[in-house]
Amino acid sequence: MRGYLMAFAAVSTVVLGLPLGGCSGSDETRQAAKAPEGPRLVLAAQDTTNWQDVSAEIATVDQAQVLARIPGILTTLSVKEGDMVSKGQVIGRIVDSQLGYQAGAYGAQAAAAQAQAAQAAAEFQRVKFLHDNGVYAKARLEQAQAAASAAQAQVRAAQAQQAAVGAVAGQGSVIAPATGRVLRADVPAGSPVAPGMAIAVITAGPTIVRLEMPESLAGKVQASSRVTATGLEPGRVIKVYPSVNAGKVMADVDMPGVDNILIGRRVAARVETGSRKALLVPAAFVTTRYGIDYVTLLTKDGSATQVPVQTTPSSEAGKLEILSGANPGDTLIGNSGTGAAGK
Repeated sequence: MRGYLMAFAAVSTVVLGLPLGGCSGSDETRQAAKAPEGPRLVLAAQDTTNWQDVSAEIATVDQAQVLARIPGILTTLSVKEGDMVSKGQVIGRIVDSQLGYQAGAYGAQAAAAQAQAAQAAAEFQRVKFLHDNGVYAKARLEQAQAAASAAQAQVRAAQAQQAAVGAVAGQGSVIAPATGRVLRADVPAGSPVAPGMAIAVITAGPTIVRLEMPESLAGKVQASSRVTATGLEPGRVIKVYPSVNAGKVMADVDMPGVDNILIGRRVAARVETGSRKALLVPAAFVTTRYGIDYVTLLTKDGSATQVPVQTTPSSEAGKLEILSGANPGDTLIGNSGTGAAGK
């Protein structure tokens, strides 16, 4: 009987202690619901720069092709990929063996014409002497003078043809059309070439970054739009090409410090396409736990609650953009102390 009473007393003590424990927990919950100390921020939509990821490559303003001007054999080519050349520099030579034969033929014609001209001039002097002494009539003198003039004309024609062949042979020199770096020189010496055939390609003009954008951005990107690229200093658009090719629009960007060591190298770039409204908050107002971002909201009754939000990096340093989870007009409570985001 005594054991039964002792067990009943113990159960009664536990049951009586339960309400007290519940009251104590309620007080602690009410204490935790109060808003913590820290800076406050009222969310409001503000203007932010809109950026678009595009493809880009290191390029030059133009590329000059070194073309063959005459048919023949490329006997020498003194440059290779990567070499620097100057405008007007002779970098190769083309030889056409037929030009030598033509030059010899026209030279022989010029010599024959000179001999005929000398003979006609001597005949004219003889006829003139006889005309002056009353032997020949004036008509015979004019006939001899015309023959001498015709012979001189034939000499000039033969010499002009010989000079023309020499001028064509002189076009066998392969000359760099611009100052720059050789990008391609893939025609080996000894190869036959035809007029208009590209022997080498040389950079021309300053080095730039060339963007390839969807045609939907044609009206949003303008000259002076800002551009950022991986590993390069920020720059600005200097030219938007007024044509669409295969759904792409090209634009040239001036970026300080870009070099022409690797022309054609692809880089990841972002271009400014205008502005839009966004909810931007300092990073100190966002806490990250287990890969989920949270912000502390101040409720109407003065308490605080943490809600998950979706964020993305902002173009402004030290700020994040809230995409969902919070609305304009909400009051956020920042982390006190260092302001570093929790983990």
